[in-house]
Amino acid sequence: MEEALKPGRSPLPEEPLLLAELKPGRSHQFDWKSSCETWSVAFSPDGSWFAWSQGHCIVKLIPWPLEEQFIPKGFEAKSRSSKNDTKGRGSPKEKTLDCGQIVWGLAFSPWPSPPSRKLWARHHPQVPDISCLILATGLNDGQIKIWEVQTGLLLLNLSGHQDVVRDLSFTPSGSLILVSASRDKTLRIWDLNKHGKQIQVLSGHLQWVYCCSISPDCSMLCSAAGEKSVFLWSMRSYTLIRKLEGHQSSVVSCDFSPDSALLVTASYDTNVIMWDPYTGERLRFLHHTQLDPPMDDSDVHISSLRSVCFSPEGLYLATVADDRLLRIWALELKTPIAFAPMTNGLCCTFFPHGGVIATGTRDGHVQFWTAPRVLSSLKHLCRKALRSFLTTYQVLALPIPKKMKEFLTYRTF
Repeated sequence: MEEALKPGRSPLPEEPLLLAELKPGRSHQFDWKSSCETWSVAFSPDGSWFAWSQGHCIVKLIPWPLEEQFIPKGFEAKSRSSKNDTKGRGSPKEKTLDCGQIVWGLAFSPWPSPPSRKLWARHHPQVPDISCLILATGLNDGQIKIWEVQTGLLLLNLSGHQDVVRDLSFTPSGSLILVSASRDKTLRIWDLNKHGKQIQVLSGHLQWVYCCSISPDCSMLCSAAGEKSVFLWSMRSYTLIRKLEGHQSSVVSCDFSPDSALLVTASYDTNVIMWDPYTGERLRFLHHTQLDPPMDDSDVHISSLRSVCFSPEGLYLATVADDRLLRIWALELKTPIAFAPMTNGLCCTFFPHGGVIATGTRDGHVQFWTAPRVLSSLKHLCRKALRSFLTTYQVLALPIPKKMKEFLTYRTF
């Protein structure tokens, strides 16, 4: 089995192809609390639902895979999953959630989750022992609304933030701990298993908090604000571990690798930095250079980044920038391996089982692109498994050869 995308060895993947594009179904009458941007898109962890903040205070909940009419001929087999087609829980229907305010952040809870059954039972005592997939929505007025996905019912309304809730993140463990990031310069920790009780407020940022990401092992929280540094917090003690400094402008997006061993941050300075979150070391800079030179000097920030995310197997990154390009990067290469043209991109995320990238735009559209499919090497699978429970310091303390330590700590590229 070959190592995926080793420089000079493996062929580069094809350019991303547009699988489908979803547009708002009707124009909305203008009012003060409406806007058309798709600030956030999300797949449920099991890949059965897609959430789309389509602007004008509306979130669309769409069963995945998409219905046939949305997908070009020739892509049906690649886009649809036989497992999803044969699920025995009936055919879920598309739902529209009217949130009453501009929706900035979206997050699905893990599925299935035993604690979520308790939350369901409290609000639906007549329906015992039903697994409850939850969607959290962060709103313009500082509220967070918690919805039950299968029915579209509003379960909870969380109050505490004093400004826009820009991003949301659930702990992957299924404990129903929710982290919210806000323009009020704070992050807040909520326990949905305790009626949405606010259990902690994290302060220290001097600017709006744009993004929050919890490591898959649930040990760390990264927050990015309109500052040049990002904060790493302990999810056990809710205290600041360290600040990561290296960007030259505001950091607006962050994401952990699936094994928690890497952290990527994206900034208006046109760079993505790959970090070791345990040591704070900068491992790599991914610079976004323009393919075409600007027409004049006014486009100084044309390559400013908007979003970055890891692929589910941890071998690729996707980035969206203001230069109207979606880029795909291989973990071990310093330049993009593929590009796709997109206008006014704001956010991106991978389908949890790979093969598809969803992007959201300023005009309220969502686009679905083909993403590289790769069979991970045995080396990478072993590294991913080990790093899921070993920190960098624990790896360095192992009685193994230096080259093996370098590989396990991502120091070989």
